[in-house]
Amino acid sequence: MPSSTRAFLSGSSIGAYAFVLTTISVLMTSFYSWRQFLMTFHGPYRGEAEALHAHSHAHDEGAAHDHGHAVKLQDVHESPWVILAPLIVLALGAVFAGMLFDSHFIGHLGTDFWRQSIAAIYGHQAGAAEMPVWVELAPFVLTIVGFAIAYYYYVLHPEVPPQLAARKGMLYTFLYNKWYFDELYDFLFVEPAKKLGRFLWKVGDGRIIDGLGPDGIAARVLDATRGAIRLQSGYVYHYAFAMLMGVAALVTWFLFSTGKA
Repeated sequence: MPSSTRAFLSGSSIGAYAFVLTTISVLMTSFYSWRQFLMTFHGPYRGEAEALHAHSHAHDEGAAHDHGHAVKLQDVHESPWVILAPLIVLALGAVFAGMLFDSHFIGHLGTDFWRQSIAAIYGHQAGAAEMPVWVELAPFVLTIVGFAIAYYYYVLHPEVPPQLAARKGMLYTFLYNKWYFDELYDFLFVEPAKKLGRFLWKVGDGRIIDGLGPDGIAARVLDATRGAIRLQSGYVYHYAFAMLMGVAALVTWFLFSTGKA
């Protein structure tokens, strides 16, 4: 094994882990990017079948409006300038912004910074010459492999992907459901947040804040009002009895407060 390869493999485990993930990402990115390109520009035209179906459906029903809509489906054209102009500006910015403003964002020491970052990964003062050749070639080779896989499945044998999808295997189902990331996110965050919100709404806001606050005070005022209404009976002896009880309470308080009781 060459010394450069031994030095690379003997580096930190985190660096090797990051390198493996990066190379896998290169392969996957190459595959789905070429898949999109091949299906768009080298596969059968999928809009025509839909347009013809809409045309025949409109013709069977005799609907002139739907018939005109079916003809529009076949009218494939470039986007208007209101969309193209911002895209051109963004494209020019993406191409030339780094060339014009790199010194303002990175500075004149950018080359030294990137050189030292590579050396920090190795753990010693390593130069570009010490990097193994297969490490430099791995991204390019994996890009070619991703293109070859996409070309095989979507140009040479386009019937294979639908057959694989029809089987609904474990790996296909796992990838089709996006690694069940949405379900996991819903289980870990969405549902607990909904339960917490429902608890704060029903218990915190409804029972505690409103129960002890506006609703509770209003309920107590209603209770006191109902009690006062019962006292207002309209009978003279009830009022006389209330006055007698008030005088007795006043005399009792006066006697206890002066110490003569």
